[in-house]
Amino acid sequence: MNNRIGLVIISLSLAVATNAQTNIGSFSKPPVWAKKAIWYQIFVERFYNGDHKNDPTPETVNTPFLKEYVPNDWSITPWTSNWYQRDRWAENAGMDISANLQNRKYGGDLQGVIDKLPYLQSLGITALFLNPINDAPSMHKYDARNYHHIDVNFGPDPTGDQKIIASENPGDSKTWKWTTADKLFLKLVKEVHRLGMKIIIDYSWNHTGTNFWAWQDIIKNQEKSKYKDWYDIISFDNPSTSQNEFAYKGWLGINSLPELKKVGITTARITGHPYEGDINEGAKAHIFAVTKRWLAPDGNANNGVDGYRLDVADQIGMVFWRDFRKQVRDIKPNAYLIGEIWWEQWPDKLMNPAPYTQGDVFDAVMYYQTYRPARYFFAKNDFSIDAKTFKDSLELQWNRVPQANRYAMMNVSSTHDAPRLLTDFFNPNKYKFGATPTDNKNYKTGKPEKETYQRLKLYLVHLFTTIGAPQVFNGEEMGMWGADDPFNRKPLMWKEFKFDPETRNYFEKGEKQIDSLAFNQDQFNWYQKLISIRESNTALYSGDLKFFLAEGKKLGYKRTDGENELFVIFNLENQIATIDLPSKGEYQELLTNQIFKGNKISLTPICAMILKRIK
Repeated sequence: MNNRIGLVIISLSLAVATNAQTNIGSFSKPPVWAKKAIWYQIFVERFYNGDHKNDPTPETVNTPFLKEYVPNDWSITPWTSNWYQRDRWAENAGMDISANLQNRKYGGDLQGVIDKLPYLQSLGITALFLNPINDAPSMHKYDARNYHHIDVNFGPDPTGDQKIIASENPGDSKTWKWTTADKLFLKLVKEVHRLGMKIIIDYSWNHTGTNFWAWQDIIKNQEKSKYKDWYDIISFDNPSTSQNEFAYKGWLGINSLPELKKVGITTARITGHPYEGDINEGAKAHIFAVTKRWLAPDGNANNGVDGYRLDVADQIGMVFWRDFRKQVRDIKPNAYLIGEIWWEQWPDKLMNPAPYTQGDVFDAVMYYQTYRPARYFFAKNDFSIDAKTFKDSLELQWNRVPQANRYAMMNVSSTHDAPRLLTDFFNPNKYKFGATPTDNKNYKTGKPEKETYQRLKLYLVHLFTTIGAPQVFNGEEMGMWGADDPFNRKPLMWKEFKFDPETRNYFEKGEKQIDSLAFNQDQFNWYQKLISIRESNTALYSGDLKFFLAEGKKLGYKRTDGENELFVIFNLENQIATIDLPSKGEYQELLTNQIFKGNKISLTPICAMILKRIK
């Protein structure tokens, strides 16, 4: 080789390696792309039906309730039908409305996600978080039949995929095949990456469903099953007696969700607190094989997912999570790991994310810890707080975790596990407590009043200008409303559809209140504008944040990064407020493009501004 050419190649190689390391970051820190992400959470079954030929049938769904009732006339629910109207098959089967809602299918699938990628790009989304898509019978899909396959009803050939799955030995990864649903998901990953976006998927390694292949082997073979140690079995059935003595531990006592066995526990295991422990060796090896399958499906990590969202993470010991991080980062050094760390004590105390964000476990947690005080500040409710309390609450949460993780946090507001934002802002109750019409007959489930929309818009200004990566639960930008699970999981309100009028609940006597449903273009435009502002100003995703005002219901903070200087101000009071900026200058108000000079800004009631210094 010519020496000069060799030196050039070596130099280029070093440059590429250096650049790769810059994009990846260290093992203990989040990937650098995470702080710039605009997250969009997709609940696939309710997102969009892109392929009607794969719509679920009783044979391919087999939900817990359908397994018992198996109504002959079961069918998917029409996308645009009244949410609170019972399906005919549910009425015929004697199913109450709660069971009806849990056993509905609307036909959302992966082709629907692919079809709507241009829509997500137009909104400004840069990262997708998909709720569980592993093969599972339920709506929520945390009751896996198979970890290593995509749900058969999300792909083009459910019946054919079932045959492929049946031909494998699920306990031996060498026999695993690719179903049509698996291949379609990998096509989605490829398309997402081609568009410059990231994608992560959701798993619960804490438990499976009762249809999970290893559990079914235990049901069949009891103590002789090679998988008997995978689960927390209390007692096996004694075939010499007439009764069934088989007993086991289900997550939160739910028998349909048998827990994987925890081992090597050396500290107290208390719900809502981290503990030192691991998962059974065989189950752990299977989980790691599944993890690798989706991170590097053909041995190339560029063609796999960009990370994982991990459900009920506090239920699993820290030994497992540390090993899991090593496994993931060995395969894909710039992968993102986020844990669901939520309640220490329901409904008042949220968990401390610090033990999980020190560089050896997760890059981030679902940051409900900063949403709850924000709701109490921006919304009109019985737990209202002033600006100083809000500022102190944010600083408490931020100071718990290292700076790099703080900026990589997924700032969740609404999710599949929480009320939609408009409904959450419309109701005066404590956060998450009594947040369904089933639990609280006074809970308001209809279209909110005008002030609720305005207050939510101010919160969204905060969400897109604060520290951490903003997250949008699918449909929020469409103006959807809905109570807590399952009422937050209505099929999305796409512009091209005409929806039936919606009654506000299912128990009201006499004449029911009715709302009309339609895509809210104004709400979409607001999200689109805020995302564009965040994307265009580096200070909003990597700059310092300093409060300069926290008085009454008036709040102001400054975002700077050396290149940009922005002031974000809020007036939640019922009168005009004059706010003094820290310094005089000429500013462009980014929401309206107005120009302001000096340092005194007059703000109307229930209003916000984002001011960028231009001189």
